[in-house]
Amino acid sequence: MANYLAGIIAAHRAAAEADDRDVDQLVAQALAAPPTGGFSASIEARAATGLAVIAEVKRRSPSRGDLDPSLDPAELAVAYAAGGATCLSVLTDGPSFGGSPEDLVAAKAACGLPTLRKDFTVCRADVCDARLMGADAVLLIVAALSDAELVELLGLAAVLGLDALVEVHDERELARALEAGARLVGVNQRDLRTFSVDHQRAEELASRIPAYAVAVAESGVRDAADAARLADAGFQAVLVGETLLRAANRSDAVRALAGHPVGRRRATVAP
Repeated sequence: MANYLAGIIAAHRAAAEADDRDVDQLVAQALAAPPTGGFSASIEARAATGLAVIAEVKRRSPSRGDLDPSLDPAELAVAYAAGGATCLSVLTDGPSFGGSPEDLVAAKAACGLPTLRKDFTVCRADVCDARLMGADAVLLIVAALSDAELVELLGLAAVLGLDALVEVHDERELARALEAGARLVGVNQRDLRTFSVDHQRAEELASRIPAYAVAVAESGVRDAADAARLADAGFQAVLVGETLLRAANRSDAVRALAGHPVGRRRATVAP
Protein backbone atom coordinates (compact mmCIF):
# COMPACT_ATOMS: atom_id res chain seq x y z
CA MET A 1 0.00 0.00 0.00
CA ALA A 2 2.19 2.81 -1.27
CA ASN A 3 1.67 6.56 -1.29
CA TYR A 4 -1.46 8.13 0.21
CA LEU A 5 -3.15 5.10 1.74
CA ALA A 6 -0.03 3.72 3.39
CA GLY A 7 0.75 6.95 5.18
CA ILE A 8 -2.81 7.55 6.35
CA ILE A 9 -3.29 4.00 7.57
CA ALA A 10 0.09 4.00 9.34
CA ALA A 11 -0.96 7.12 11.25
CA HIS A 12 -4.28 5.58 12.24
CA ARG A 13 -2.66 2.34 13.36
CA ALA A 14 -0.17 4.28 15.45
CA ALA A 15 -3.03 6.17 17.08
CA ALA A 16 -4.87 2.90 17.73
CA GLU A 17 -1.77 1.41 19.31
CA ALA A 18 -1.46 4.39 21.64
CA ASP A 19 -5.13 4.30 22.63
CA ASP A 20 -5.29 2.82 26.14
CA ARG A 21 -9.08 2.94 26.59
CA ASP A 22 -10.85 -0.22 27.69
CA VAL A 23 -12.52 -1.55 24.55
CA ASP A 24 -14.99 -3.67 26.51
CA GLN A 25 -16.19 -0.49 28.23
CA LEU A 26 -16.49 1.25 24.86
CA VAL A 27 -18.58 -1.63 23.54
CA ALA A 28 -20.88 -1.42 26.56
CA GLN A 29 -21.29 2.33 26.08
CA ALA A 30 -21.97 1.88 22.38
CA LEU A 31 -24.60 -0.77 23.07
CA ALA A 32 -26.40 1.71 25.32
CA ALA A 33 -26.45 4.46 22.66
CA PRO A 34 -29.74 5.49 20.97
CA PRO A 35 -30.89 3.36 18.01
CA THR A 36 -29.27 3.89 14.63
CA GLY A 37 -31.19 5.21 11.64
CA GLY A 38 -30.91 2.48 9.04
CA PHE A 39 -28.27 3.69 6.58
CA SER A 40 -28.45 0.73 4.18
CA ALA A 41 -32.24 0.39 4.51
CA SER A 42 -32.67 4.04 3.58
CA ILE A 43 -30.65 3.52 0.41
CA GLU A 44 -32.68 0.46 -0.55
CA ALA A 45 -35.96 2.28 0.04
CA ARG A 46 -34.88 5.26 -2.07
CA ALA A 47 -33.45 3.09 -4.84
CA ALA A 48 -36.84 1.50 -5.38
CA THR A 49 -37.85 4.75 -7.09
CA GLY A 50 -34.47 6.10 -8.21
CA LEU A 51 -30.79 6.54 -7.43
CA ALA A 52 -29.91 7.55 -3.87
CA VAL A 53 -27.27 10.18 -3.16
CA ILE A 54 -24.90 9.94 -0.20
CA ALA A 55 -23.70 13.54 0.10
CA GLU A 56 -20.29 14.12 1.64
CA VAL A 57 -19.10 16.68 4.16
CA LYS A 58 -15.37 17.30 3.92
CA ARG A 59 -13.08 20.30 3.93
CA ARG A 60 -10.18 19.02 1.89
CA SER A 61 -8.56 15.92 0.41
CA PRO A 62 -4.92 14.87 -0.03
CA SER A 63 -5.24 14.90 -3.81
CA ARG A 64 -7.38 18.03 -4.35
CA GLY A 65 -6.30 20.20 -1.45
CA ASP A 66 -8.80 22.60 0.07
CA LEU A 67 -12.42 22.23 -1.03
CA ASP A 68 -14.15 24.41 1.57
CA PRO A 69 -11.98 24.90 4.66
CA SER A 70 -14.54 27.09 6.41
CA LEU A 71 -17.65 25.02 5.72
CA ASP A 72 -20.38 24.81 8.34
CA PRO A 73 -21.29 21.11 8.54
CA ALA A 74 -24.81 21.82 9.78
CA GLU A 75 -25.54 24.35 7.05
CA LEU A 76 -24.12 22.04 4.41
CA ALA A 77 -26.15 19.07 5.66
CA VAL A 78 -29.36 21.11 5.49
CA ALA A 79 -28.57 22.10 1.90
CA TYR A 80 -27.92 18.48 0.97
CA ALA A 81 -31.18 17.35 2.57
CA ALA A 82 -33.10 20.08 0.74
CA GLY A 83 -31.74 18.73 -2.53
CA GLY A 84 -32.96 15.21 -1.80
CA ALA A 85 -29.89 13.49 -0.34
CA THR A 86 -30.75 10.11 1.18
CA CYS A 87 -27.74 9.87 3.50
CA LEU A 88 -24.69 11.82 4.60
CA SER A 89 -21.02 10.86 4.61
CA VAL A 90 -18.93 12.90 7.04
CA LEU A 91 -15.14 12.86 7.11
CA THR A 92 -13.89 12.72 10.69
CA ASP A 93 -10.18 12.39 9.83
CA GLY A 94 -8.41 15.59 10.85
CA PRO A 95 -4.86 15.51 9.45
CA SER A 96 -5.71 14.51 5.87
CA PHE A 97 -9.27 15.76 5.40
CA GLY A 98 -9.80 18.51 7.96
CA GLY A 99 -12.68 16.70 9.60
CA SER A 100 -13.67 15.91 13.17
CA PRO A 101 -16.26 13.95 15.16
CA GLU A 102 -17.90 17.28 15.90
CA ASP A 103 -18.58 17.72 12.18
CA LEU A 104 -20.55 14.47 12.18
CA VAL A 105 -22.52 15.38 15.27
CA ALA A 106 -23.44 18.79 13.87
CA ALA A 107 -24.31 17.56 10.37
CA LYS A 108 -26.56 14.76 11.55
CA ALA A 109 -28.29 16.90 14.17
CA ALA A 110 -29.07 19.53 11.55
CA CYS A 111 -30.94 17.26 9.13
CA GLY A 112 -31.44 13.85 10.73
CA LEU A 113 -30.29 11.87 7.68
CA PRO A 114 -28.60 8.50 8.26
CA THR A 115 -24.88 9.22 8.44
CA LEU A 116 -21.70 7.35 7.56
CA ARG A 117 -18.60 8.00 9.59
CA LYS A 118 -16.09 8.33 6.76
CA ASP A 119 -12.73 7.52 8.27
CA PHE A 120 -9.99 4.91 8.20
CA THR A 121 -11.28 2.24 10.58
CA VAL A 122 -8.50 -0.03 11.81
CA CYS A 123 -9.62 -1.35 15.20
CA ARG A 124 -12.60 -2.18 17.42
CA ALA A 125 -12.36 1.16 19.25
CA ASP A 126 -12.87 2.96 15.93
CA VAL A 127 -16.14 1.10 15.39
CA CYS A 128 -17.30 1.94 18.91
CA ASP A 129 -16.36 5.58 18.43
CA ALA A 130 -18.46 5.75 15.27
CA ARG A 131 -21.48 4.50 17.20
CA LEU A 132 -20.85 6.81 20.14
CA MET A 133 -20.60 9.93 17.97
CA GLY A 134 -23.99 9.11 16.46
CA ALA A 135 -23.06 7.51 13.14
CA ASP A 136 -25.38 4.98 11.53
CA ALA A 137 -22.67 3.35 9.42
CA VAL A 138 -18.94 2.82 9.48
CA LEU A 139 -16.45 2.56 6.60
CA LEU A 140 -14.27 -0.54 6.24
CA ILE A 141 -11.64 -0.30 3.49
CA VAL A 142 -10.63 -3.76 2.31
CA ALA A 143 -7.20 -2.57 1.12
CA ALA A 144 -6.41 -1.37 4.65
CA LEU A 145 -7.49 -4.48 6.58
CA SER A 146 -6.53 -8.14 6.83
CA ASP A 147 -9.21 -10.77 6.26
CA ALA A 148 -9.36 -11.43 10.01
CA GLU A 149 -9.73 -7.73 10.81
CA LEU A 150 -12.45 -7.35 8.21
CA VAL A 151 -14.48 -10.21 9.69
CA GLU A 152 -13.95 -8.96 13.24
CA LEU A 153 -14.94 -5.36 12.49
CA LEU A 154 -17.94 -6.37 10.39
CA GLY A 155 -19.10 -8.54 13.26
CA LEU A 156 -18.69 -5.79 15.83
CA ALA A 157 -20.51 -3.29 13.64
CA ALA A 158 -23.45 -5.68 13.41
CA VAL A 159 -23.51 -6.21 17.16
CA LEU A 160 -23.58 -2.44 17.71
CA GLY A 161 -26.33 -1.88 15.15
CA LEU A 162 -24.11 -0.14 12.61
CA ASP A 163 -24.19 -0.80 8.89
CA ALA A 164 -20.73 -1.27 7.37
CA LEU A 165 -19.91 0.18 3.97
CA VAL A 166 -17.17 -2.18 2.77
CA GLU A 167 -15.06 -0.39 0.20
CA VAL A 168 -13.33 -2.22 -2.67
CA HIS A 169 -11.31 -1.21 -5.70
CA ASP A 170 -11.00 -4.38 -7.77
CA GLU A 171 -12.29 -7.95 -8.17
CA ARG A 172 -9.89 -9.42 -5.63
CA GLU A 173 -10.98 -6.97 -2.96
CA LEU A 174 -14.63 -7.55 -3.84
CA ALA A 175 -14.14 -11.29 -3.36
CA ARG A 176 -12.58 -10.66 0.04
CA ALA A 177 -15.43 -8.36 1.04
CA LEU A 178 -18.10 -10.87 0.09
CA GLU A 179 -16.28 -13.74 1.77
CA ALA A 180 -16.16 -11.69 4.97
CA GLY A 181 -19.92 -11.18 4.80
CA ALA A 182 -20.32 -7.67 3.37
CA ARG A 183 -23.89 -6.69 2.52
CA LEU A 184 -23.22 -3.03 1.70
CA VAL A 185 -20.47 -2.72 -0.91
CA GLY A 186 -18.86 0.48 -2.11
CA VAL A 187 -16.78 0.54 -5.28
CA ASN A 188 -14.34 3.41 -5.04
CA GLN A 189 -13.33 4.65 -8.47
CA ARG A 190 -10.46 6.53 -6.85
CA ASP A 191 -7.35 4.48 -6.21
CA LEU A 192 -6.46 5.35 -2.62
CA ARG A 193 -2.83 4.46 -3.23
CA THR A 194 -2.35 7.11 -5.93
CA PHE A 195 -5.68 9.02 -5.74
CA SER A 196 -6.12 8.70 -9.51
CA VAL A 197 -9.70 8.13 -10.74
CA ASP A 198 -10.87 5.42 -13.14
CA HIS A 199 -14.37 6.40 -14.28
CA GLN A 200 -15.10 2.90 -15.61
CA ARG A 201 -14.06 1.02 -12.48
CA ALA A 202 -17.50 0.86 -10.88
CA GLU A 203 -19.28 -0.20 -14.06
CA GLU A 204 -16.77 -2.98 -14.61
CA LEU A 205 -17.37 -4.37 -11.12
CA ALA A 206 -21.13 -3.87 -11.01
CA SER A 207 -21.99 -7.25 -12.48
CA ARG A 208 -19.79 -8.96 -9.91
CA ILE A 209 -21.78 -7.65 -6.95
CA PRO A 210 -24.49 -10.14 -5.95
CA ALA A 211 -28.13 -9.04 -5.92
CA TYR A 212 -28.34 -9.47 -2.13
CA ALA A 213 -25.79 -6.67 -1.57
CA VAL A 214 -26.55 -2.96 -1.70
CA ALA A 215 -24.16 -1.41 -4.22
CA VAL A 216 -22.68 2.09 -3.91
CA ALA A 217 -20.43 3.84 -6.42
CA GLU A 218 -17.90 6.15 -4.77
CA SER A 219 -15.78 9.01 -6.09
CA GLY A 220 -15.42 10.34 -9.61
CA VAL A 221 -19.11 11.22 -10.08
CA ARG A 222 -18.88 14.46 -12.04
CA ASP A 223 -22.39 15.16 -13.25
CA ALA A 224 -25.89 13.82 -13.94
CA ALA A 225 -24.64 11.77 -16.89
CA ASP A 226 -22.19 9.90 -14.63
CA ALA A 227 -24.92 9.31 -12.07
CA ALA A 228 -27.35 8.01 -14.69
CA ARG A 229 -24.73 5.67 -16.14
CA LEU A 230 -23.90 4.21 -12.73
CA ALA A 231 -27.58 3.81 -11.86
CA ASP A 232 -28.17 1.98 -15.12
CA ALA A 233 -25.30 -0.37 -14.23
CA GLY A 234 -27.19 -1.33 -11.09
CA PHE A 235 -25.75 0.91 -8.39
CA GLN A 236 -28.38 1.92 -5.87
CA ALA A 237 -26.45 4.94 -4.60
CA VAL A 238 -23.59 7.26 -5.43
CA LEU A 239 -21.36 8.76 -2.77
CA VAL A 240 -20.34 12.23 -3.92
CA GLY A 241 -18.14 14.87 -2.33
CA GLU A 242 -16.04 17.12 -4.54
CA THR A 243 -18.70 17.68 -7.22
CA LEU A 244 -21.20 18.85 -4.60
CA LEU A 245 -18.73 20.95 -2.65
CA ARG A 246 -17.60 22.82 -5.75
CA ALA A 247 -21.17 23.48 -6.94
CA ALA A 248 -22.57 27.02 -6.83
CA ASN A 249 -25.84 25.62 -5.46
CA ARG A 250 -25.33 22.44 -3.49
CA SER A 251 -29.02 21.57 -3.19
CA ASP A 252 -29.44 21.77 -6.95
CA ALA A 253 -26.28 19.70 -7.42
CA VAL A 254 -27.71 16.88 -5.30
CA ARG A 255 -31.05 17.14 -7.11
CA ALA A 256 -29.33 16.67 -10.48
CA LEU A 257 -27.69 13.42 -9.36
CA ALA A 258 -30.61 11.81 -7.54
CA GLY A 259 -33.51 9.77 -8.86
CA HIS A 260 -32.08 8.19 -12.02
CA PRO A 261 -33.68 4.78 -12.70
CA VAL A 262 -31.68 1.95 -11.13
CA GLY A 263 -31.07 -0.92 -13.53
CA ARG A 264 -30.70 -4.57 -12.72
CA ARG A 265 -27.12 -5.65 -12.30
CA ARG A 266 -26.14 -7.73 -15.29
CA ALA A 267 -25.17 -10.78 -13.25
CA THR A 268 -25.52 -11.91 -9.66
CA VAL A 269 -22.48 -14.07 -9.18
CA ALA A 270 -19.56 -13.38 -6.87
CA PRO A 271 -16.04 -13.21 -8.38
